[in-house]
Parts: sequence; structure tokens; C-alpha cells
Amino acid sequence: PFAALVGQHDLQLALLLNAINSGLMGVLVTGEKGTGKSTAVRALADLLPEIEVVRCRFNCSPDNPSVQCNDCNDKYLKGEKLDTVTRKTKVVELPLGATEDRVVGTLDIEKALSEGIRALQPGILAEVNRGILYIDEVNLLDDHLVDVLLDSAAMGMNSVERECISISHPSRFILVGTMNPEEGEIRPQLLDRFGLSVNVKGLKDPKERIEIIKLVEDFDKDPGSISKKYEEEQDDIRQRILDARDILNDVDIPAELFNTIINICIEFE
Repeated sequence: PFAALVGQHDLQLALLLNAINSGLMGVLVTGEKGTGKSTAVRALADLLPEIEVVRCRFNCSPDNPSVQCNDCNDKYLKGEKLDTVTRKTKVVELPLGATEDRVVGTLDIEKALSEGIRALQPGILAEVNRGILYIDEVNLLDDHLVDVLLDSAAMGMNSVERECISISHPSRFILVGTMNPEEGEIRPQLLDRFGLSVNVKGLKDPKERIEIIKLVEDFDKDPGSISKKYEEEQDDIRQRILDARDILNDVDIPAELFNTIINICIEFE
């Protein structure tokens, strides 16, 4: 459980801030192996509040036209009622070996030519719309997939073009990447897509390390009891995310904080 993580406050905070404000543009987590990077990201999924989505292939928003596919948008503009369901915000993992078709989706050319229907087999970018896209070892991602993600992240749309046939659908997501700097650098263009960065280090306190070992052992033996043990803390964090979302637009930034931000930018050039 997210609440059970030990000694990684900055990592937890960065993930929670993105769960509250998608405008932060995700987080890049760097650090050596065994520091809980992947564990924290996957644990976040259980905390994310539920959202209302249209029963379509693209997880469209029922009341926001900018996050709707063409079919849902047509119905919305006509005033038709959209069939919706409430479910958890998704955390979708992008496998390192994924093909471009698996990421962007594929067109059924035969169906398009024979029936005149623009048929799309949705990919990861459809599944992750209004969710979180998690890339482990993001620095090892193939360059062509990086370009695809950059285009989609910048436009909030994914376009699939084959044989003069084109289909677009919304693809807005929070990008979360983890990497070990010892295994290679990350492309500057992709680095720019992350609004926050956290450097995770191994814990040096023996007591904390012992606590982690015992926790992992107990979880392996009986995951249910550990989940129940932290259920109240999990619910508390989930409610705090909802409360923070409600007051987000009312937050005022004091002048001295603007000065701090500017000075940091100037100092780091």
C-alpha cells in the first residue's frame, strides 16, 4: 500500500501532487535499483479517486468536449445522453519492448475499404486517456516511441494514419517515468515533458531498512492483512486528494514565492 512506503517522502509527495493537479505534467523519478520507485508508482493506482467515463474505447469525459472522441463529441453537441460508468483512474504501464502499433493503435484497413467504416483497434494511448502513463526505465525507451509520446503529450491527441485513412482520439495523460542514471541518459526532449523530478536514494538508517524487510515479508505472507492494516491511512490520503482538487483553483501564490521561483531559474540558467 502507498501509505506503507518507508522513507520516501519526496517521491510520495511528487506523485500525490500530480494526482491532484494534472497540469504539473508528470514526474521523473531517478535513483538506483531497490529504492522503491516502481513500487510507489504502482501503489498510487489504488489511491486515485474514481472518475466518470463514457462507455467507449477512449475513456472520454461525459462533460468536457476537449477530452472526447468524435463520436462522443457529436452526441454531446446534439444533447444526447452519454452512457457513463464510474471507475478508478487508470495507471497504464508502457512495456519497453512495445511496438508502435501497440502504443498508438492500428487501423482495420480491410474493414475501412469494404464497409466504409473507420475502424480502430485502440492502443495504449487510448487506454491511458485521463489516466497515468507509467514508463519504467524511461531512459531506455526507443527513440521512435519517444517521438510518438512527445507528439501525443503536446497535443493531447493521438492520430493514427494508414493508407490515406486517418483517425484521431483524445489522449491526455500524466507521464510518470522511472530510471537508473547508471544505465544511460534520457533525451532532453523527453526530459522537458516532466514537470517534476525526484532523486530517490537508498536509505542509510538500519531501523528503516529493517522495517522495510519485515513489511515486505509480512506482505508476501498475507497481502490482505497488510492492506487492511493501512486501509484507514489509504482512505485518509484518498480524501485529501479529493479535498485538494476542490480547492486547487482557489490557491494564491504569494509574491515571495514567485521571487524564489525566478531566482532558482536564473541560478540554474
